[in-house]
Amino acid sequence: MDRLPSRLWIDALVRRAQLGGASAFIVQHGDDDRGDVLIKVARLDGTAAAYLPSTSLAGQRIFLNLSMQGVGPEEASVDEYVRRAQSRDRDLWIVEIEDKDGRTFLTEPVED
Repeated sequence: MDRLPSRLWIDALVRRAQLGGASAFIVQHGDDDRGDVLIKVARLDGTAAAYLPSTSLAGQRIFLNLSMQGVGPEEASVDEYVRRAQSRDRDLWIVEIEDKDGRTFLTEPVED
């Protein structure tokens, strides 16, 4: 099954966050059709988390919480990871969600 174009998927994510009472911002605009995505969720207390898409063993699109790879929970650690990712991939979409409860608003499963 083909993925939705990145732009459409991002627009839906931002809208879900806004409808849920959070703020969501596109920090970097990637390739409209096939750009990869990096999600940062800031909890507004100095902590944050980062999420990247992956594929499960069953072939399903999932998101990985990068905390298991030593990214976060301090927001400065997540910001440093985002800066490195941004410099490596100019087609990368970076979305920041600000939500005190740390909600991702992803419809895909998240693996911690």
